Amino acid sequence: MNEAVPKAAAVLAAAADTVTPCPPVRDLFADGDVDAAYEVQRLNVERVLAAGHRLVGRKIGLTSPAVQRQLGVDQPDFGALFSHMALDDGGTVPTGTLLQPKVEAEIALILGAGLTSPDCTTADVRAATAFLAPALEIVDSRISGWDITIVDTVADNASSGLFVLADTRVTVDDVEPAEVGMRLRRGTELVSAGSGRDCLGDPLNAAAWLASTLVRRGESLRAGDIVLTGALGPMVPAEPGDVFTATISGLGPVRISFALGGNAS
Repeated sequence: MNEAVPKAAAVLAAAADTVTPCPPVRDLFADGDVDAAYEVQRLNVERVLAAGHRLVGRKIGLTSPAVQRQLGVDQPDFGALFSHMALDDGGTVPTGTLLQPKVEAEIALILGAGLTSPDCTTADVRAATAFLAPALEIVDSRISGWDITIVDTVADNASSGLFVLADTRVTVDDVEPAEVGMRLRRGTELVSAGSGRDCLGDPLNAAAWLASTLVRRGESLRAGDIVLTGALGPMVPAEPGDVFTATISGLGPVRISFALGGNAS
């Protein structure tokens, strides 16, 4: 193993545990060494599992051109979702939980069957998907000031934070994911908008990319997994007291509040 991998994993783990941002980790690696970054992510996934948390699915990041432009990257990535990251629809993000949160709206898939092919297709994803649900992902970065490259965000579990799934469940026979429209509001102000086609052309395309990529890395999506397919519009910074509501056509609304009192920074 590259000796920089456990060092970077320890830096990011300490930042998460202390809710204190750290410097970028990219300088520990050769330029663009995404494979090493995924090794960092893997070590910290193992650490979280060893602490007793349960893997409940995966998130896909950097699927929206707008978000790619925001972060200066040009390819998607993925991270792990754990049981303790889930919040109830209409719930509240507690003070001090996150470092520098941003909110984005997306479609979640709940899989009824696993996806184990290294050449997964959109048709395979469609057949394996039991339900769709509107979701909010509250992304976060352990790296100070969101000063990240693709290596930093991959190492940092794809800048995962928390997520919210609405109770709504529909099937892919009821809604075509590529055709949905999304509106995200902070209070009554429209702060982000987009469509299913803003997620790699189709959220099912994003899920097929994820499934294939995982298999090639020796893992796979399982029946029952949640897949956050990626942002449908630009992510929006969150401040204490903010209330965000996303509405995705055909799927419905999903909402989260941020407690007053401040997030760690």
